[in-house]
Amino acid sequence: MRLNNAEDLEDLRKQITEKRDPKKSCITISAKSTCCLLRDSKEVVEIFEEEIKKHNLQNKIDLKTVGCLGFCEIEPVVIIQPNDIFYQSVKPEDVEEIIEETIIHNKIIKHLLYDEGIVSEKEIPFYKKQNRLVSGNNGLIDPECIEDYIAIGGYSALAKVLYQMKPERVIDEIKKSGLRGRGGGGFPAGIKWEACRNAEEEEKIVICNADEGDPGAYMDRSILEGNPHSVIEGLLIGAYAIGSNEGYIYVRDEYPLALKNLEIALESAREYGFVGKNIFNSGFNFTLRISRGAGAFVCGEETALIASIEGRDSEPRQKPPFPVQKGLWDKPTNINNVETWVNIPLIINKGANWYSEIGTPKSKGTKVFSLVGKINNTGLVEVPMGITLREIIYDIGGGIPNNKKFKAVQTGGPSGGCIPESLIDLPVDFDELTKAGSMMGSGGMIVMDENTCMVDIAKYFISFLQEESCGKCVPCREGLERMGEVLTNICEGRGCEGDIRLLEELSYVVKEASLCALGRTAPNSVLTTIRYFRDEYEAHIKEKRCPAGVCKELIQYSIDPEICTGCMACTKVCPQEAITGKRKKLHILDQSKCIKCGACREVCKFDAIIVK
Repeated sequence: MRLNNAEDLEDLRKQITEKRDPKKSCITISAKSTCCLLRDSKEVVEIFEEEIKKHNLQNKIDLKTVGCLGFCEIEPVVIIQPNDIFYQSVKPEDVEEIIEETIIHNKIIKHLLYDEGIVSEKEIPFYKKQNRLVSGNNGLIDPECIEDYIAIGGYSALAKVLYQMKPERVIDEIKKSGLRGRGGGGFPAGIKWEACRNAEEEEKIVICNADEGDPGAYMDRSILEGNPHSVIEGLLIGAYAIGSNEGYIYVRDEYPLALKNLEIALESAREYGFVGKNIFNSGFNFTLRISRGAGAFVCGEETALIASIEGRDSEPRQKPPFPVQKGLWDKPTNINNVETWVNIPLIINKGANWYSEIGTPKSKGTKVFSLVGKINNTGLVEVPMGITLREIIYDIGGGIPNNKKFKAVQTGGPSGGCIPESLIDLPVDFDELTKAGSMMGSGGMIVMDENTCMVDIAKYFISFLQEESCGKCVPCREGLERMGEVLTNICEGRGCEGDIRLLEELSYVVKEASLCALGRTAPNSVLTTIRYFRDEYEAHIKEKRCPAGVCKELIQYSIDPEICTGCMACTKVCPQEAITGKRKKLHILDQSKCIKCGACREVCKFDAIIVK
């Protein structure tokens, strides 16, 4: 069904919504995202289908499968409308009870609630302080059903710009909104668009960067899996404004479900006439292709991504010329990431003034973060710019597991910095994070507790970036390798006087002389851990001691005879059989057999395992 104009779109929207009875029961299941599928959501859906048929409820209940709802810790989630009942961690064996008790007899099942007395999603602390402008629609649409997206206003922003706005006005609106790129650099999106439009070459290209390579980060994947049409619509609006008729969505190949949902969405968009020739009979043509990346972290950098699409080695090049001047196939190219493009329809529909009122003076709108690590509530959180780290970690994240002390949080992925507990009230925006030595990045946020060794953390991220470096430039290739060697020596008890100063000097050289952003930001983890946790470096070097009890060569495990109850939990998990002892008798740890794996420490409920 091809739509020929804005009136056709509005008529279709009315037809879709009129067919849907708002009073009819609807069971929504988070089942079309990777995190949900890993928790048996597919089986939950299948049993719901069987139970609905079994009770002849096909005409009384709608069953909708959607993408990630953000609170990954409690997936799969089942929401029952119109009563807004929120059930968490639903297992296949719970389905029959939900149909029988809630659907048929209209009773609440207390053991499936998030907490006693909390029935609806909006009452859950995890969601209360969020402002889910970008991610909220994941719970309203089936990503494989374009009608769901149209029903909530999808593609109306595209119709608005094609019929009511000239390209220059669209760019002015994006500039006025204050939207900054969400891919890491934070460059003003409208200025970037304007530079691309004003480039001398007539043919322009737009690209969506979905090469999300940060460990623990999955913001873009969640949007592509749950709401792919919003990305397509954002690209279409950007292409119209810039003067482009060709676009690419560059997706890493490790995202099979995101690729599948995106391919389905793109095919539907072509069938309805949103992508292709003479869109809405406006004269605007746009061809959109999906390009699959091989998973190189460096492809998050614009020029390396371009090289990958062109079939060349994924290596960055010197800038200028910038991609907006000379990019893919030497044509002016505008690249923004998934989250940036998804904001565009919102700004067009609700206005730049509305958008600019959210956030801080220089960082507008909301930001989606992947909240992981030593945190009770793991998941994706979308918060207004300017919210504090304390609010994210404690009010939304629920604090640190086992009542342990918060130590640091790394923002911005492997290239970001570690922010200490003393700065927990820091407002989260582009500029404040940079001042603290970190960065916004694409939105990774890794929380660390008191048992985290900051020297070991720096070693881990330098090792990751060393492996992911393309090796083209000497400062990054050789500098990161040397930094890794120094950090390894410190962690293994071979650190010496002058190592901290050497790490600082190497960091500054790598930052100043590297070709691309990977190298220029790679030392952030080292510089911030030295800046805020210098005492830990000195303990490793001078005292040959790891204060956090992590670095194996610098620690020793023992059993406190005053605390040990002889429960035998540690004897059962020790892989080397280094712990011996009878029930209710003091256990003994043989140091010659101990490999310092930490298994005994994890299972001991009485904190009888001592690490020195």
